[in-house]
Amino acid sequence: MTTAATTPEASTTDAPPTKLNRKITGPLLFLFILGDVLGAGIYALMGVLSGEVGGALWAPLALALLLALLTAGSYAELVTKYPRAGGAAVFAERAFKLPIVSFLVGFSMLAAGVTSAAGLSLAFAGEYLNTFIDVPPVPAAIVFLALIACLNARGISESLKSNVVMTIIELSGLVIVIVVVAVMLGNGGGDVSRIGQFPEGSVPAVATLGAAIIAYYSFVGFETSANVAEEIRNPSRVYPLALFGSLATAGVVYILVALASAIALPAAELSESSGPLLAVVAASGVGVPEWLFSLIALVAVANGALLTMIMSSRLAFGMAEHGLLPAPLSRVLPQRRTPWVAIIATTAVAMLLTLVGDLSTLAETVVLLLLFVFISTNVAVLVLRRDKVEHKHFRVWTIVPILGVASCVLLLTQQSGHVWLFGGILLAVGAVLYFLARLVRRPAAS
Repeated sequence: MTTAATTPEASTTDAPPTKLNRKITGPLLFLFILGDVLGAGIYALMGVLSGEVGGALWAPLALALLLALLTAGSYAELVTKYPRAGGAAVFAERAFKLPIVSFLVGFSMLAAGVTSAAGLSLAFAGEYLNTFIDVPPVPAAIVFLALIACLNARGISESLKSNVVMTIIELSGLVIVIVVVAVMLGNGGGDVSRIGQFPEGSVPAVATLGAAIIAYYSFVGFETSANVAEEIRNPSRVYPLALFGSLATAGVVYILVALASAIALPAAELSESSGPLLAVVAASGVGVPEWLFSLIALVAVANGALLTMIMSSRLAFGMAEHGLLPAPLSRVLPQRRTPWVAIIATTAVAMLLTLVGDLSTLAETVVLLLLFVFISTNVAVLVLRRDKVEHKHFRVWTIVPILGVASCVLLLTQQSGHVWLFGGILLAVGAVLYFLARLVRRPAAS
């Protein structure tokens, strides 16, 4: 899909100097992206997908992976070309030269990050945590976010080492599903024929596309990695390998879990279960305790929250560095070299959002905004082809960002009217904040 022009042998100095600490190696970056892509959603995803495609759960996941790889190709080129914190907002600023566009792209990403973190903290403090201890959800969620912020502020290296452990645990839960169904098959159980069965009366191609829109969101975590670009050692060589490797790994795991789920249970039972993978493990007859899966789910949620808050704080830092947000957000701790003001600000907003309680509609709206971010990034690749940089970098085929834009437009057509309404309101709020910030900066500059 891509061609690459990468730097010579690894060096931490072949990218522009930065105030942040370049501590992220290739393996750490791979696990960072893998942990964010796998996320907590896969533990409920199979039930939703089975309602759309029956037992053919693998089909929308494979299609979603292909669609995600298109936009990932654009990220690989731009991150290695401009290895700066801020991600899509920085790319938009360079490509379109319109501060309002750059701000709204970054604002959309920030909204996605803090809202996702708030939702994950509530999920952590809900029935998963109640399996072990009964505490009020909102206070527990706020304490959880405070602990995440402390780990984030301590350092990117410490945060990503924690991610390594949590990603391994998170991945182990999915491996358990695959293994127990394999044992089930070996004992003569399950029904392999279900993996090709679509719902009666459905058109397979239409059903697969509709389900791929749902499955697509299980892959979009890769965009958070663009916001730690300033902390990656030799990003030109390391980033593409880690990005495509983690997406491919996640895709393989997802498809194997999908096949296992369809073999173990009929689609009707999967679609009715709020914990489909727990139901799959139970149906296998292999004695895996239910509390173990609750613990794994807690780790998965905690990992997602940590990675999301790392992204949000680095994005706020990068936007402040480029004058799109107030300058204090670019301050870093002298020894730790972590963006402490940005960490405090994004954590405070996430804590406030936990008071809302029900974030489902807002979360769907943020996903809508992410598609606009992806369109901006794919277009930016084409616009910035005229801009030459001194270091070598990854280069994607021209057709890839074009297809990336088309895939995002296709997914946008499937969004409901009320989600478009909330998306418009959120962008309007962002525009108001932008112009207020300009009014504040103008007297200071004069």
